[in-house]
Amino acid sequence: MVHTSPLDQAGLGDAGGMNIYVVESAIKMAESGVDVDIYTRATDPYLPKIVEIAPGVTVRHIEAGPYKGLSKEELPSQIGALTHGVMELFDTLPKNYYNILHSHYWISGQLGWMLSERTSIPLVHTMHTMARVKNMNMADGDSPEPAIRAIGEEQIVKNSAALIANTDAEAASLVSLYDACPDNVFVVTPGVDLKRFTVGSGKAAARTKLNIAPDALMVTFVGRVQPHKGPEVLVRAVSEMLGHSPHLRAKLALVIMGGASGAGSAEPDRLKALAKFMGVDDVISFLEPVPREQLPDWYRASDLVCVPSYSESFGLVALEAQACGTPVVATAVGGLRTAVADGFSGSLVDGHDPRAWSAVISRLLTDPARRISLSFGAISHAANFGWESTARRTLDVYDWVLSRGQESAIKLVQ
Repeated sequence: MVHTSPLDQAGLGDAGGMNIYVVESAIKMAESGVDVDIYTRATDPYLPKIVEIAPGVTVRHIEAGPYKGLSKEELPSQIGALTHGVMELFDTLPKNYYNILHSHYWISGQLGWMLSERTSIPLVHTMHTMARVKNMNMADGDSPEPAIRAIGEEQIVKNSAALIANTDAEAASLVSLYDACPDNVFVVTPGVDLKRFTVGSGKAAARTKLNIAPDALMVTFVGRVQPHKGPEVLVRAVSEMLGHSPHLRAKLALVIMGGASGAGSAEPDRLKALAKFMGVDDVISFLEPVPREQLPDWYRASDLVCVPSYSESFGLVALEAQACGTPVVATAVGGLRTAVADGFSGSLVDGHDPRAWSAVISRLLTDPARRISLSFGAISHAANFGWESTARRTLDVYDWVLSRGQESAIKLVQ
């Protein structure tokens, strides 16, 4: 992980679902007896070089470029420095210390490719998101992903021993858009911490704890506040709802929980101004991300959690909310079509028309019996996704890669 650290707070800057994915799957792999080192770029001179975040899971900080001031888009310029820093550390370790390199996101994939070539350690890569997919599903005001990223992703696909996709749809995109060999692409769905994200003491207790009115109609967005994640869709949908159902104003509450991300640092202020312009700022609250141990209460307290992304490799927020018993309304794109069981654990919406979102949300808010039914479905659906399964299937991919290397060695000897 180059552009973000597993130690960062998800929902701020460039930290999001990928941070959670890497940490949770690493912990489960370590619990099965496989030690995991996570390499990331140091962004603070006072960070310790080594941090153990769980037994068998170690974060190693590599110095490359200035600690502060580098945007995600500028990080490819530091691939050489990062490669040098990691190779220096590798030289201090015993020979054959690592069996597999696993990179996440394209910038880390470039580093993984360099390291794999220099060490002959096979590379496994997980894209999480892809430039060509994102550019086909852009939000208004969003900037297209640069050509350098798409080219870099092509190189990673070509030079990886195996590729891990979150869903069948993502696997298909790797093959059709990046010419990946289908035999080298494996589908491993992300998971959810089923011990942390639970129904707990229920909605009423969560609302008491968070000081939320018992009769509020609460809709929640959790994630980075950027155009691609679609929070503007919800602001406009609320305006539509209050336009045709003004009686909802007394109880309606939209919570947008998340921080600015990357080039969209002004996005929260823009959305606040939009809400005021549309006359709905009185029912919308903008909150900073909360620590993960507090997040389940926010999910439990919500009547609906909305994920209006323009593209999403999976959508961990959707799974977390459902595990807490809260139905999810999400865009019918990418991995969200797997994360949400339409009509069973929530509702999928085609496109981003605020009128369509308003219709779906208002229909569910005014039908508590339907929400209860979806709540039971949400708990059942989320139970199919645990990090243990993600880790186990990832280790299966590692075994496949290593067995191929052994077969090649045998052929060379013969």
